[in-house]
Amino acid sequence: MPKPLCSSCGLCSIKKWPSSESLQSCVFITGWLGGHETALFGRERDPLDPEESRFGITSSRFVARLRAALPGAQWSGIITRLAEKALNSKLVEGVVTLHRHEEDFFHPIPVLAGSEKDILKTKGSIPVLSPVLRSLEEAHTKGLKRLLVIGAACHIHALRDFHRRFDYLRNMEIYTIGIPCVDNANEKKWPWILERISKSPATARHIEFMPDYRVHVKHLDGHVEKIPFFSLPEELTNPEIFPHSCLSCFDYLNGLADITVGYLAAPFKKRDKLQWVLVRTEKGAVLNNLIADELETFPESGAWECFKFVAASAKSSAESMKCQKKKFSSTRKIPVAAGHLISEILFRTGPRGIGFAHFSVDHHLIKHYYFVKFNYPQHLERLVPRHVYSILEEYGLEA
Repeated sequence: MPKPLCSSCGLCSIKKWPSSESLQSCVFITGWLGGHETALFGRERDPLDPEESRFGITSSRFVARLRAALPGAQWSGIITRLAEKALNSKLVEGVVTLHRHEEDFFHPIPVLAGSEKDILKTKGSIPVLSPVLRSLEEAHTKGLKRLLVIGAACHIHALRDFHRRFDYLRNMEIYTIGIPCVDNANEKKWPWILERISKSPATARHIEFMPDYRVHVKHLDGHVEKIPFFSLPEELTNPEIFPHSCLSCFDYLNGLADITVGYLAAPFKKRDKLQWVLVRTEKGAVLNNLIADELETFPESGAWECFKFVAASAKSSAESMKCQKKKFSSTRKIPVAAGHLISEILFRTGPRGIGFAHFSVDHHLIKHYYFVKFNYPQHLERLVPRHVYSILEEYGLEA
């Protein structure tokens, strides 16, 4: 019997209203995108538009970094600065976000940030399921009227639906900053995963799967450990180690957020700290304007085409999504030195910039479609947005 799909978004844990009402807004009940997009934008994304079908509805997209990077930021600090300016300018009265536990760096603590000091503690992503929306309860109790919520796609979907469906938050003016998110870990499983990636898991502070086909782990002393994707132990490819909710996600780029900030289509340069910004709504433009004069901005770059790179692994990726009772090796199939060579060749010859974003979105949409098809076929019609079928067809894959 498959596990129930739950992203631990935090909405159901709120006591101010019945959990049965929160559950009605769960994305695994309402489905990804589709009607949610129509409610927000007046239409769904166009499945025949190659860029919009992957990246969602936007009013502008660009690459950027803060001219003066925030100390300790994972990138240059765009999301942190947006939250800081939104609060200081009185655009919002509080920010629903996460802090880290003082003794466990990757343990997320939901907070309603109400000061600059609180905001500065939010820097950097936490790659585990996080109950961000739990702090809506405090915002409701305090009677806040203007709120900023920072979250992954599962948080923003549930928030948008609940805001429309029920009266509890309806008087709140809510702004949202979306984080691109894919294949997070269950918090209890995260130490086990990190031990198999890094030589020094205890000092790891930030971790990202980067466009140079390596995992980058930034450590407490500032040095960055790089591990080729191809040299990770085979057991890290077992779909059972990741939350089934993450493998059933079809909104990598957070298409319902007012503004999405990530790194996926930003040119990969070692010290440039460039990020990719997707402005989606009028509120997203308001947020962006708060820091527009603090940003260096650049147009997107890179060739769009990535068909052969996606197609090369599409069928094997799809097949790997079957949850089988097989033994996965704990050893590296490819030595690290050879893995670095493969990563370097792919980085030099493979998609970059906008092409890498295209590649990454398609790769994960294909994996996630087959994960749901093989493991949750009863949810396929509800969860899968229609543009996914157009992408499958491009690669000649059977739906």
